[in-house]
Order: sequence, then C-alpha cells, then structure tokens
Amino acid sequence: YVSTVLKEETVVATGAEEYQPSFSPDGKEVAYLENRVVLKVMNLANKQSRTILTADKNYSYADGDQYYDWSPDSKWFLVQFGPPERIFGSEVGLIAADGKGELHNLTQSGYDDNGPKWAMGGKMMIWGSNRDGTRQQGGGLVSSDVYAMYFSKGLYDRSKLSKEELALLKEQEEKQEKEKKEAEDKAKSADKDKNVATSDAKENKDSAKKLITIDWEHLTERKSKLTLHTSPAADWLLSKDGEKLFYLTSFEKGNDIWVTDLRSKETKLFFKLGANNVGMELSPDGKFIFLFSDGKVMKLDAESGKSEGINVSTEMVLKYADEKNYIFDHSWRQLKEKFYVEDLQGVDWDFYYAAYKKFLPYINNNYDFAEMLSEMLGEMNASHTGCYYRPTMPGADQTASLGLFYDYAYTGKGLRVLEVIDGGPVDKAASAIRAGNIIEMIDGRAVDESFDFYQLLNRKVGKITLLSVYDPAANKRWDETVKPISGGEENELLYKRWVKNRRDETEKLSGGKIGYIHVRAMDDASMRNVFEEALGRNIGKEAVIIDTRFNGGGNIHEQLSDFLSGKKYFDIIPHGQYVGSEPYDKWTKPSIVLIGESNYSDAHLFPVAYKLKGIGKLLGMPVPGTGTFVWWENQIDPSLVFGIPMGGWRSPDGKFCENNQTEPDIRIRNEPDVMSNGRDQQIEAAVKELMKKN
Repeated sequence: YVSTVLKEETVVATGAEEYQPSFSPDGKEVAYLENRVVLKVMNLANKQSRTILTADKNYSYADGDQYYDWSPDSKWFLVQFGPPERIFGSEVGLIAADGKGELHNLTQSGYDDNGPKWAMGGKMMIWGSNRDGTRQQGGGLVSSDVYAMYFSKGLYDRSKLSKEELALLKEQEEKQEKEKKEAEDKAKSADKDKNVATSDAKENKDSAKKLITIDWEHLTERKSKLTLHTSPAADWLLSKDGEKLFYLTSFEKGNDIWVTDLRSKETKLFFKLGANNVGMELSPDGKFIFLFSDGKVMKLDAESGKSEGINVSTEMVLKYADEKNYIFDHSWRQLKEKFYVEDLQGVDWDFYYAAYKKFLPYINNNYDFAEMLSEMLGEMNASHTGCYYRPTMPGADQTASLGLFYDYAYTGKGLRVLEVIDGGPVDKAASAIRAGNIIEMIDGRAVDESFDFYQLLNRKVGKITLLSVYDPAANKRWDETVKPISGGEENELLYKRWVKNRRDETEKLSGGKIGYIHVRAMDDASMRNVFEEALGRNIGKEAVIIDTRFNGGGNIHEQLSDFLSGKKYFDIIPHGQYVGSEPYDKWTKPSIVLIGESNYSDAHLFPVAYKLKGIGKLLGMPVPGTGTFVWWENQIDPSLVFGIPMGGWRSPDGKFCENNQTEPDIRIRNEPDVMSNGRDQQIEAAVKELMKKN
C-alpha cells in the first residue's frame, strides 16, 4: 500500500459477469465466479479456464452472496451450495480443484451452513450453522454457532482430550520425534555418498506431507460444536494450533471479538469493537489477526489482543458523468439478467436503453438521475423497482411534536388543544394540559396567526420546552415543561390510537364476541403481536378479524396463514380438568381477513395463501398483484439505490401473483364521508359476516 507505481493486468475478460477472484495458495491459478454462481479456475500459465461448480448448485439473490475457500495445498475448495430441493438454503460442500471430482455434502443438516474455512493447515474445517440458533416467531433463525469437522480420526480423537491428556500425549510425541531424528542423523552419517539421493527423497517426502489427505469413512460424523453461547456470529477463525476459537459476534452494541479456549471451555471478550461491517483473517504464522472493521484495517496480537492500526490514505478523482453513465448501464443490465421472468414480461428492454440514455448528458444532479432511472424501470410494469436518492443532510430541519391534536376551527390567539394523544409528551401524570386548553406561548414566544408555530419546535426533539397554557373554563394560566418527540414517534402513537379505535369498534359491534388484530407488517415483530393478541387478549373470543390493510410487506405469509389454519384434534384433561386443547399454539376458531388497495408484496401473498389453504373469507377491496421478492441494490454512489424484482410466487393455476390482483370474497369499500364520522364500513361488514356463524 506504499507503492508508487501499480501495474494492473487483465486475467479474465469475457462477455459474462465475472468477479470475486481469489489466488490459489501456490499462486499458479485464480478462482472466480462467472455469472454469479459458476465457480471457475483460470490457470495463469496456459490461460485456460475450467468449471468447478456448475450453475445448478446455487442461486444468487444479491451479488457477492456466494462463498468459496481454497485449500492450503490448492487442491480442494470448500463451498456453500444448495441442493435442488432447497436451493435457498445452504450446505457446506467439498470439491476437487481439478474440476473432475464429485461435490461432497459435508454438513447434511437441512439448516443454513455457511462460511466454511480451512483450519490447521487443511486438517479440518470450521463453519457457521444456525442449527441450534434462536428461531423467530415469524420463521427463520437469528443466531448461530461455530462448528468444526475433522478430516482425520486421529485429529478428532485429539480434540476430545483434556488439557492434561494432551500434555501427556505431546510429551510422548516429542520423545518419539527426538528418537526418530537421532535415527535419521545416524543413517546420514553412515552413508555420505547418498547425500543427493537422500536430499531428493526428503524433498519429495516433505512435498507429499503438504498435500491434504481426507479420511472419508464416517467423515460427516466427526464434527463438534465449538461455541458455548449461541449468538449472531458474523465471522470466525481458529488459532494455528487449533486450541482457540476467535469469533465476531454481537452481545451488546455492534460486533466484538470473543475467544473460546477449546480445552477449558473458557469464553471471554477478546477485543472490544462495537462495529457493524466486520471480517477477520489469521496471519500465515498465526501470530496476528488482520481485522477489517467499518472501513478501517488493524492488526491484533493473537495472544495479547494488543491492536495496531494500519493507515491507508487514498484519493479518487470522481467523474460525475462517467459514474452516472456506469450506474445507468449497470442497472439496465442487472434488471435484464435478474428479473423474475426471463422474457421480461414481453418488454423491449433494448429499446428503452436507447430511449432513456439520451437524457444522461443533460443530468447533473442525483435527484433528476434517480427520477429518470425510475421512469425507465417503470417501463417494466412491475412492483419492487425504481431508483431512490437518499441524500445525507445532517443540518436539515427536524420538526418535533407535542403529541397533541389542535382545533383548527379555533380563530383566536394560541393553539386550542382538541385531544391529548395517549402516550405522548403531554400525557403525563404531572401534566395539567387537557382538551380545551390554549397554548399561548412556546419557549416564551407568543403563538399567533402571523407565522407557522411549528418553527418553534424545530430541533426540539428530547429537549426541555416551556409551554405557557391558559384554561378558559377555569380562567387559569400556568407554565409547564415538556420534552417534544419526533414525527416518527408521534406516528407510532397515532398507529396505536388507530388500532385501539378499530378494536373498540369491533368489541362494541359484536358485543364482545369477536376479537380484532391488525397485522402491521409481514415481519417477526408483527407475527409475535398476532400470536400474543390471538392467544392472549382474544383467547376467549368466538372469532377474530385479521386486518392486513396498509401493510407494506415482509415475509411471513407461510407462518401467519399456518397459524390461522389450526384444527382442534385433542382436549388436554389432567385429573378431569379441561386445561386446553391441541394445537396449543394455533388459532382454531373462525377468522376473516381484511384486505385493501394498499396491501403490498407479502401482504398480497398472505391473503392468497389464506385462500389457497381454505381457511376463511377475504373482505375489503382488491389487492394489487405485487407478489415478488426484491433486491434493493446500493450503487457505487451510496446515496442511490434501485430495486430488482428477483423472483415470483406461482400459484397452482400456473399464474404468477405479480400483476394478478387478488379479489375479495366480500367487496366492501370504505367511503371517505362515512370514515370521517368515525365509522369503518369494512369492520362493520366483517363483524356481520362472522356473527352469521356464531
């Protein structure tokens, strides 16, 4: 990194997408990915490439999500791959680097196994797996462990020894090695005329020693879990002698390095980082750990943990027009290569490339660039796409909120309070502010119609703010301090208020017989809320309304529909007392799902799944066909991101959910004039429908 002259030389350049290169340890070859998932090797001497892992073994969701690792002797690869029946999952495989051998599935777990690394000179491997990890209510695992697999029975047996047993074994090995060396020295001195032949034999013997040998018998059974605490581990490595496991994980804020002594099982914090984007590698001699942490590089002593920064200073000449030209070409090409259907829904994508690229010379800012690229992507007539500009503006305005509704019909001075929002800054036991009170001043400045009072709350989030209040009913004035909240925090309070009103309306209309649950998003937090509400607050209800309106998506359509599809098959009776039934963790009573025009993505797939499983009826308005999953790709200009609808869900009738809207069984429209008077016609209709059955 202190070089003054750098020479670049192209190794591979074809019409395919090629990246993620890695030199073989012997320096004779370069491995790389072709078209995202094909692992290939280029021989630097003859410039010939060969295929190691074919395209059918993996699916690439996002560029850079594939993984492979050369063996120390350059003869093997550890890879992640997915069997055809579970291509979204990942197993750890072993395959020969000559491209002729079969792919061996080493993990065979059915869980997600990832990040395999050679250890102890190729005598074993370590990898991460979520087999014993914490499972989310909404599906998927959020934590993992580090495992080891031993390529010889001897090393596996050695790993099971206690510290005392290992010390005794090492003493015996040192004694045997000493006796062996003495015998070799004696043989050398006895026949000096064979020095050359002896030297050649030793060189061949040493070379053979370096080649990795694998004992295939019972190989997949020779594994151990190395970590003692399941956690969201991000990276891992083993000390050169195989006695210590270093791993990056997050127990507090960000990732730190932890170390486990594999003999004593002692685990402790090794180095405090608090970093998000992290990775590490062991030096060839095993003495140092090279660490990449949030854009910085440092070196850690593997024994003491003492750190040393590695300073790198670079400059880049940015050519704005060239960069945007690249992003335009890249985005166009990415969508063509990764769109969820190969025929691009019949769109002439080549035509639109020329039609929109002509605008590039006239664009000099990211606002217009993102808008133009969004227009082009919109020609695909698909969901989950578009380009967004996300500028960083640290000095931008931030209007705080007092958590109040104001009476905009009031024409006098100050602000008349219409409602105090539950849970807001003013909703405190010590506060005297009520509906009908008038806020006359904020931080000593009178509020009147000559200016927008919100400017008095700019950058006041979490700061003590003085309110001067007048109660006209009691003819009383007083000062009160509050801590305003952000707009996002106020939106959260308004959402809770909206849900409470829907719940109260359901309770009133049904006479307490029917429950109400709103599914805010298709994520783990919302699934946990559904579980809690259904089997907690609503456990005694005769039926439940599942409201998915205004849901922007996620990925819990399987878990949520499965939860609602419960069929009672057992009563649980200890000593004559009924204490419940099975399934114990599903809703087994009637339900109805509310849907609307703003349901999106997985909030479209869920009502489809609900209907396909024959659980109940859909009520509301049609849901647009937006059933794809997306990769939002950050560009080399980090303020720009664009979306690629990558894959679709196809129902039994052979149609994709994308661009095929879902019709409700009972079509009910909420009329604005009715809603403004506090009625929800879709709730009313849902209660009426469920009451027919109860």
